[in-house]
Amino acid sequence: MMENPEDFERFLNNVDKIGQLLEDFQSSDVGVQQKAVAKADSLIAALDEPCRTKVNKTTINTNPLLQPSLSSHNESQEHFMKIMERDAEDRSIKRMAKLKEATALKGKGNEAYAQQDYEAAVKYYSDGLAVLRDMQPLYTNRAQAYIKLKRYKEAIRDCEWALKCNERCIKAYVHMGKACLGLKKYNEAKSCFEKIQKIEPRREKMVKEYLDLVDSEEKKDSQERNAKQELDKGERKATVVPQLLEKLSRPGQVPLYYCGGLESLTPAVTDCTGQTLFRLNNGFSIISGNDVLRRCLLQKTDDLLSNDLCISLLRLWRTICHDNNENQIILMKCPVARRSLVELLTSGHVEVVKECLELLRLFSKTSHGRRLVVDNLNVQTLVRNLMWCISESKQQQEITAVYVLETFASEEGFRLKLRNMQADCVAVPFQKMLANISKFNQNVLRLLISCVGFLAEDEVIRQNLAHEQHCWETFLTAIKQCGTSEYKDILYLLLGLIINLSTVTSSTMQEHAVSLSDCCLDLLKNADGGIVTRATGVLSTFLPQSSEAVQHAVRRKVVQNMCWLLKGKCQTATKSAIKTLTICTAVSDKAREELVNSDKKLSTLRQLLTSSCGEVISGNAALCLAHCFEREGVASHLLGTDIVLRLLRLAAGEAKNTAVQKNAAIALSKLCQSEPRHVEKLRELHGLEILHSCAKLIS
Repeated sequence: MMENPEDFERFLNNVDKIGQLLEDFQSSDVGVQQKAVAKADSLIAALDEPCRTKVNKTTINTNPLLQPSLSSHNESQEHFMKIMERDAEDRSIKRMAKLKEATALKGKGNEAYAQQDYEAAVKYYSDGLAVLRDMQPLYTNRAQAYIKLKRYKEAIRDCEWALKCNERCIKAYVHMGKACLGLKKYNEAKSCFEKIQKIEPRREKMVKEYLDLVDSEEKKDSQERNAKQELDKGERKATVVPQLLEKLSRPGQVPLYYCGGLESLTPAVTDCTGQTLFRLNNGFSIISGNDVLRRCLLQKTDDLLSNDLCISLLRLWRTICHDNNENQIILMKCPVARRSLVELLTSGHVEVVKECLELLRLFSKTSHGRRLVVDNLNVQTLVRNLMWCISESKQQQEITAVYVLETFASEEGFRLKLRNMQADCVAVPFQKMLANISKFNQNVLRLLISCVGFLAEDEVIRQNLAHEQHCWETFLTAIKQCGTSEYKDILYLLLGLIINLSTVTSSTMQEHAVSLSDCCLDLLKNADGGIVTRATGVLSTFLPQSSEAVQHAVRRKVVQNMCWLLKGKCQTATKSAIKTLTICTAVSDKAREELVNSDKKLSTLRQLLTSSCGEVISGNAALCLAHCFEREGVASHLLGTDIVLRLLRLAAGEAKNTAVQKNAAIALSKLCQSEPRHVEKLRELHGLEILHSCAKLIS
């Protein structure tokens, strides 16, 4: 316990004194060393005394020691060092025992905290501190428990002690900031969170979330203060909200009664004051506790008045949650709201679905709202029902539904909750729409492809989609349809999605590699440069999965097409084209032959051997050249060119990427092996030493 914190300060001071004594013993001044001996004897005696001494045990030595002679100095120093070593060893053993005991108590405290028994957690952490007072985690853990108990001042005090143990303790600043927030000390809270970023700049995202929380709490506090002031003044606009809520709280009325009450309440809560008064007067509890309203939300009744009541309630929720974070939080804590927001998407009533989607859209517009949805709604059911609105519903709500889904799909937490979703959740309805592209669904389909692309950013979802057999069959059908019609924008997006998925290796993709390569080779004749670039990108990611597809592509003159693209100015197309050539020349001797025959001096590839082209391009160009050097006579045609110099620059470190250096070194080695006369140029440029240093990269 810390009733006498001066003990801890005294301990730290003694550590400093001992450090100074050890320095004095190393002094060349004999006088300084002798004084150190005397001080050490005195300090050892003092260290053996218990803390908080109540009795004066001072005695007067009537027979003081004579000043030690110089001859006894070494003996005294050796004796002192032995005492210090023994003392340090004893203290180390005792500290290890205390650390073990304190750690066990910390574990019990953590268990109690996990079970939400915060009082017990505080006791265990306190017992641990009684054993070992400078154990920083015990302070921060106890501060966290104090915060749960709303004992904010004690939490701040513990954080201050934690910072004395470790001035860079991130947890201490986090908990101190939360405690200050609990005390409504907003500036102090911000200061604590901002210090975290100064200590660890990479925590910028976390710090921003905490600062946003402070701003939100400060805004909420201001809103409630202003709303109460208006209510106290008797402003009619302020008094009407509690009056209407009182009427809505009356049980057993007909739906028409509640419908009228909601229609009157909605315009009264359009501003911040009205929204706040709704919250302060238990509006959420009144709504969720009303049996008639709850039954209409859960679609237990199917008459016209019940549907009108449901629509009125959804509009009210949208109004009170507009630009009001606190109301959004409370709504998402309401079980009937969480359930109805998901289930009403498949209602057979157009206006009900429309209002439900508009409310979800409101939450999707801010990161705060998106997090609330991810944390509180059944995400898989939500996605399934949104996909139903997009692919099956005839209610003209497809654009809103796909917009909502796309926005949520950009959230990492949303994607994580969809990792184990069934194929019928997204893949099946997506495939159904792709198989039936028309002018009626092309706008929705564009957004949906983008949405699936966001979902595929998650590794697990990407793996699942890449192994979906029907998915690739549908892609092939859609590419053929789009390639010969006016749906170029859909084709462009679809090729981008395929590039994303083809980073995964799967037997399903290998099975369709030849057919997909065929489609992409046909698209190389397209007049749209963007589609040509993306078709090349698909080839560069798909061909490595199938040597059969490579041989087929070579027979279809892929080498000539890629050489033509390399002469263009599009960096993206160049990157994909050189990668495709590298893949083909690695597998096919015919590809190497065609490439060399089209350019005996390989001038196009040589031009790419500069860092200005980009390291990915120059690295693949070097590897492609290495493949070509395996053909007889190719290296000889390059005598007198700048090939050695260019490769040497990459290998020597012009490229920062070691893979690029490795490729350049391999190409140089093969060049010299194929044509030994290149060694003379290599030696002239001191390249043998550089090549030798690159040997470890190759090995």
